[in-house]
Formats: sequence, structure tokens, C-alpha cells
Amino acid sequence: MRRAGNRKGVCNMKILLTLIICAAVLQMTTQAPTSDTELLFNYIDKNQDMFVQTLKEWVAIESDSSSSALFGKVMQMVNVTAEKIRSLGGDVELADIGSQQMPDGEIVQLPPVILAELPKDSNKPTLCIYGHVDVQPAKKEDGWLTEPYVLTEINGNLYGRGATDNKGPVLAWLHAVEAYQALKQDLPVNIKFIIEGLEEIGSYGLDALTKQRNDTFFADVDYIVISDNIWISNKPGLTYGTRGDCYFYVKVSGGKQALHSGAHGGSLFEPMADLIALLDSLVDAKGQILVPGIYDDVAPLTEEERKLYENIQFDLEEYKNNIGVTRLIYDKKEDVLMHYWRYPSLSIHGIQGAYADPGSKTVIPNKVIGKFSMRQVPNMDPVVVEKQVTEYLHEIFAKRNSSNTLKILMPIAAKPWVANVNDPQYVAARRAIKTVFGVEPDMIREGSTIPIAWNFQDVTKKSVMMLPICGADDGEHSEKEKISRSNYIEGTKLFAAFFYELAQLR
Repeated sequence: MRRAGNRKGVCNMKILLTLIICAAVLQMTTQAPTSDTELLFNYIDKNQDMFVQTLKEWVAIESDSSSSALFGKVMQMVNVTAEKIRSLGGDVELADIGSQQMPDGEIVQLPPVILAELPKDSNKPTLCIYGHVDVQPAKKEDGWLTEPYVLTEINGNLYGRGATDNKGPVLAWLHAVEAYQALKQDLPVNIKFIIEGLEEIGSYGLDALTKQRNDTFFADVDYIVISDNIWISNKPGLTYGTRGDCYFYVKVSGGKQALHSGAHGGSLFEPMADLIALLDSLVDAKGQILVPGIYDDVAPLTEEERKLYENIQFDLEEYKNNIGVTRLIYDKKEDVLMHYWRYPSLSIHGIQGAYADPGSKTVIPNKVIGKFSMRQVPNMDPVVVEKQVTEYLHEIFAKRNSSNTLKILMPIAAKPWVANVNDPQYVAARRAIKTVFGVEPDMIREGSTIPIAWNFQDVTKKSVMMLPICGADDGEHSEKEKISRSNYIEGTKLFAAFFYELAQLR
């Protein structure tokens, strides 16, 4: 009996083991395999510290393009970017874009533009990715709490000049490619890059280069994507339009030299007083531009368009907190968004020659230059805007009957841009955003200017889209510029997913 019981126990154990093995096999055969995108996402998560370190190295290069004296650093950043693309197997050309006369009259050689291409397959669609690696000026004394060129992580945010505009997004594209290659997955699309170092001062030479290479570099391009802007809230957004930008220099000149205000004040027409009067005549306290005719070409607001603004997720209190103000000109969400997106605006940026250094200087400057810009909206023409502004300021100046001289320059004239939101790459981007973030994106326009967006669309006739990954509180151009670690890493996943989704729509 004891032996029979043992044999029975052994038999039961064998049956139990067989059932366990069968169940395991059944589970393995019925369980969904890990998808390619999941593998990509896992790789990106595991390597995020390495990606942050690379961004730190890029931010450390002070590629401020605001002065030609700093073009050496811009050139260094262009070379570092080119080498990164080469490490991914890319064929890189540093395209010469010639020289340019700067606002101060100096003629300088411009840093080249990167034109690059990864190995391609004629059966796949071709995506061209645009970005820039120059940055706005930044000094610790401007109000930064951290060193602007030392990427510093605080509470999950990566602070540093260029972190969000535009080094972070450029690197996210490159890291997305890197993830495919590391996992030995074929890229679903052919990829080209066009990356410049002069976006912050108007993309000198890029318009001409686009025209020159339209029949060669751009000939096989199906889609062009730009990631050089931000969301409107903490919800992902997909951008289909931007405002343009006309940037003005207003120069008022007096005598041969600066003078002592005690010895000469009250006896002459002071250039600074003339300039202040001119700048004060441009915009009122409600933000309305006072230049006659400026609003003539702005498209009237339709009821259909008005309703679009009602559905946008945008919290006014959060927005005020993000930008550090207590009150806005407008009280309604729709009004704020419309004056951010669909109406022109004018902002005064500074005065050169104003002896603004610390200390109680009593000098009358003999020459001052005021700087302001006007953001335009679709239907507005920079040529017309320049004429309207120039005539108006000369009229105001004439009324002062000053002995000083006035000169007006408009070195930057970037047109506004609007895209077709039903284009296939917008469909692919919406799907990719849903995959990574689990939500449908807000369809938004952008208040700032991406000079090349209109140019790409007008010259190449290709589909152009803006796919931002940066948060509404990232403070591009400010003393608090940052990108969150989450947006940087999830944005890399978004770009990887976008490659996949775009290929499915071929």
C-alpha cells in the first residue's frame, strides 16, 4: 500500500508538472509580444541619463549668434552636431551660405548649414528634420539662478540656455534614431537633416540655400518637420501656424560726441528724448499697435474660428504663474489666445548707446538705437509693414522739429505660416502623441516666429509640420530657460513613434 501510494504521488506530481508546463507554454503563445515601439521606449528610458549628459555637453557650448564676434562658438556647435550625425552613419555636408552685412555695417562670413542624410531605401517615405543649434544671449547677471551654460537639474527640470530652444529637441530627434540603431531595427522612414546656426538672428542665407537645393537635397523629401516651439499648456500640442516677424532698428543721431548733461542739457535736441518719443508712439497701454493701416490685412474673425479657441486647454492662472505676472491685458482665455496667435503684436526690446551700465552717469548720448519687433499674422506682408512703420515714424519725428537725424532699418522680415492639419504627417503625429502621452493633442498656433517654416512651404511645396515637445513654462529666451527631463525623454519616444506612424500612412 505504501508503494502504491508513492507511485500514485509520483504520478500526480508528473501530471501537475505537465499542467504547469502546458499553462506556461499556453501563456507564452497567447500573450502579445513586446512591440517594436515598446522596445524603443524601454531603451530610451534606460539611457536617459546618457541623453541628459549629451544635452549638458551641448548647452556648455556658448553658441550665441547675436554677435558676429561669437560666430566661432556657433561654428563649434555646428561641427559638434555634424559629428553626432556622422556617428549615426549620416552623410554630412557643411553647406557654405556666404557672407552677410550685419546691422552695424560689418560684412562677415556666416557659419555653414548642415545638410545631412542617413542611408536610405527608395521604398520608404523621406522625412526632413529641421533644427537650429544657436541660442539667445545669456549672462548670469541677467537674472539667472543657475549658470546659463551649465545644464542644472532642479526638481526634474533641466535649466540652461538652449535646453528647450532648440538643442534639446534636436538631440531628441538624434536619440530617437540612435534607439532604432541600437536595437538593430530598421528606420521606418528615410531621414534627412537641415540644421543651422543662425535662427535666432533671422536665418541668414537659409532662404537662398533652400532655393538652390530645391531640385537636389529637397527633391525626394516628402515631409518636413520642425520642433522649435512649445505647447500652450501641460497638454501636448500640435502646431499648424505661426506669426511672422519684422524686426526694426531706429537710429537717432546728434552731434559728433557725447556731452555732459550739466554743461549742455537744455540747450540742444537730445537723441535719447527723440528716440523715447518715437518708441512711445508705436503701441498703447492696451497693446494696440498705433501705426496706421497695420490691421487692414488681418483676416476677420469667423464664428467657426472663434469656436476653435473654446476647446483649447489653457489655464489663465497657470499661464500668469509661468510667465511671472499678476495681470494680463485681457481677462478671457479666448481673447488672450487670439492676441497671442491671430492678431499682430509689437514689442520694444532695448536701446543701444543708452549708458545703461550701473552708476549715476550724467552723459547725453550722441547716438542711440532703439530695437523693436512686430509679429505679423497671415495676410500681412513684411514689405507693406516696413513701408507703414517707416512712414509713420518719420511723420512723428518731423513733428518734433528736431535737428537730429533719423534712420530706420528692418534687417529681419519673416513671414507668417499656416499648414493643412489634415495632411498625412499631422495624422501620424496625432497617433504618435496618443501612443506616448495617451491623449489627443490640442491643435494650436504659435505666437512666435519660425522664419524657415513659411520658406520651406513656399519654396519646396512640401508638407511642413511643427511637432513641439517643450512645455508651456520652459521660458525660451528668458533667464529661466529649461526643458523638463520628462518632456526631453518622452519627446524622444514621441519622435521614435512618429517615424513608425508616418511609415504606416505611405
